[in-house]
Amino acid sequence: MIKYKNLKLYALLLVTAVSCTKLDEHLNSTLTNSQTANALGSAGVGLLLSGAYLDLGGPFTGQDQVFSLEENSSDESLVPTRGGDWDDNGVWRVIHNHTWNADHGQVLTVFNNLNKLNFDATNVLGFSPSAQQAAEARFLRAFSLYYLLDIYGQFPVRNPGDNLLNAPTVMTGAAAAQFLITELTAAIPAMAATGPSSQATQAAGKALLMKVYLNKGAWANRAAPTFSDADMQQVITLGNSIINSGNYSYGTDYFSAFGVNNISSKEDILIYPNASGVPANNSGPQALWLMTEHYNQETDYNPNAGWNGFSTISDFYNSFSTATKSTTATNAANRVAGFFTGVGATNNPDTAIDTRLGGRFYPGVTNISGQRVGFQVGQQYNEKGVAELDRKGNPLAFDPAIASTMQETGPNLELTGIRVVKYPPDFSNGTKYYEGPAGNGIVLMRYSDVVLMVAEAYLRQATPNAGQALSLVNALRTARGATALPSIKLVGSGTVQQTLYDPNALLTERGRELYWERGRRTDLIRFGVFGQLWQYKPTDDPKYLLFPIPNQALAANPNLTQNPGY
Repeated sequence: MIKYKNLKLYALLLVTAVSCTKLDEHLNSTLTNSQTANALGSAGVGLLLSGAYLDLGGPFTGQDQVFSLEENSSDESLVPTRGGDWDDNGVWRVIHNHTWNADHGQVLTVFNNLNKLNFDATNVLGFSPSAQQAAEARFLRAFSLYYLLDIYGQFPVRNPGDNLLNAPTVMTGAAAAQFLITELTAAIPAMAATGPSSQATQAAGKALLMKVYLNKGAWANRAAPTFSDADMQQVITLGNSIINSGNYSYGTDYFSAFGVNNISSKEDILIYPNASGVPANNSGPQALWLMTEHYNQETDYNPNAGWNGFSTISDFYNSFSTATKSTTATNAANRVAGFFTGVGATNNPDTAIDTRLGGRFYPGVTNISGQRVGFQVGQQYNEKGVAELDRKGNPLAFDPAIASTMQETGPNLELTGIRVVKYPPDFSNGTKYYEGPAGNGIVLMRYSDVVLMVAEAYLRQATPNAGQALSLVNALRTARGATALPSIKLVGSGTVQQTLYDPNALLTERGRELYWERGRRTDLIRFGVFGQLWQYKPTDDPKYLLFPIPNQALAANPNLTQNPGY
């Protein structure tokens, strides 16, 4: 028997339910879970489950959540300080150059938000859910615990009915990984075989289970990961069941998986959708382009269009073989022509390499704002094809070179850094700022990740099957308009650039396909290269293979243990 406190949704549901239900109540008495479950009924439990789904928005939308810890700590993203903007006492810079500590605000916020999902999903299990409701709740809990284990190396877990006054049990290492495997293995058969991408289906359960098996060896030893043949075979079996289901396929437009109304995309396995009654591009999807765009990149709203923050590094950008790009006057003319006719979509030399790079005329975005989705480098234009200016009147031309300290002070301080717009903004409502009626869902799991995980498992088998891996990778590259690779290996060797960006390495291909999808840090650790000193990261320490347990969390739960070195 549990006394629940500060659960607003629970209280609201209970008041509504008991108004139509006879309960034997006495002064100072409490309700058992059984009584409460009867009062709530299946509809009430469904609302509790919906509340847990909504919790996905906490850690997985916004620029300062899991995205920051996974991407800014890697070679894919950084947030330079530009004058007085994006300084915030250096909180962004320390993530990229690996000098964070246990008092970092984002480290605490992500930990708390993941645990809110953990708690609310577990709460559903205490109120007699149906088999499918229970399976989805267990998946949502496992989803939060996966990220807690990956980022912090441990997670707290309760069983339904545990006394909330007691600190939850904490699991680490092999026991934590096995808990996730057991939970997901039990949940998958009871999940829906198919459904909208906003619902956790069997494919979502299998994809998450694949991630657990694939990262299990890295969690056991992040400094020197190892991979068992049995675990790799599980990845292959689970992945092939998704591939062979026929329910998922590559789209003809790479960015449509992240675009307006992407809930209908055949590439997306799980998304966090726009909520009913909330502006379509709420603070989650909207942040994913505003955080990188310049203040002047949408004419109607100058000088407040973007926040002028997040960028990527030139070495990562060049992993798309961009060294062959044309920068001639003819290329610039083609860009301008593309704003009016779409000509640039077919004959712009910038875009003859890989569609994932972007740079093409994008209907509904380019003709309204001038922007081309994907990587933005060089001169930017408005919707009329006119070259844009920064707030000081300089040409708005994004410069790949960022100050070595990540602190810009010169005349080009607004312009440094290659920008990334992976989610095409929704401009379909002309009277509101980025608030079209359909909007974008936040992608949490995607089909191409499943395919690349299978390819990786083939390469990590005791007897590697490079042929199968190469076939899968080249089929993906063909769908993206990229040339086939002659061979495939896990990771490069030699200099930092050769190690991280070998054109025929699977790690490089994962970057090209999955950039800015909250997984690069995990990949770099699993491939054994997280300690490399990439651009704007001058030093490192093995302790940064894990984030610290926030000091506030340690004070609240004595079962948590601070990670070594903090």
